[in-house]
Amino acid sequence: MEEAREITAPNAGLNLVMALSYSSRWEILEAVRAIARDAKEGKINPEDINHESWSKYLSTSQLPDPELMIRTSGEHRISNFLLYQIAYAELYFTNTRWPDFRKENLYEAILNYQNRERRFGKTSEQIQQNEEIVS
Repeated sequence: MEEAREITAPNAGLNLVMALSYSSRWEILEAVRAIARDAKEGKINPEDINHESWSKYLSTSQLPDPELMIRTSGEHRISNFLLYQIAYAELYFTNTRWPDFRKENLYEAILNYQNRERRFGKTSEQIQQNEEIVS
C-alpha cells in the first residue's frame, strides 16, 4: 500500500479511493452526531442543512463522489460502502477476487463504464432534451 502511494503521489488525473476498515453506517452516524453538536452549539441551523452542507460532515468531504464503483468477488451488493456518495455512480460487478484484480480487470471495467449513458437520475429522453436546448 505504501509503495502504491509513493508511486502515484505525483499523479493528478484520477482518484483511487480504497476504504479499508470503513463503514458507511459509521460515517453517517458520525456525521449526524457532528451536525447535532454544531446545531446544539448554534453553529448550524437544521433548516439550512442541504446536500452540500451534509457532505462537508462526511469523512470523504475532500474527495469527489465516485463515478464508478467496482465490486469484486462476484458479489452483487455494495456492502456498506459509500452508501451516500455512490448515489449516481455506475456500478461494475466482476467475478475476479480482489487479490487477483489486475490492470486488465481495471481496463475492462473502464471500457464498460465508457459505454454507459451517464444520466444522474434522469431518463435518456430528459438528457436528449437538455442537449437540444443547449445546442
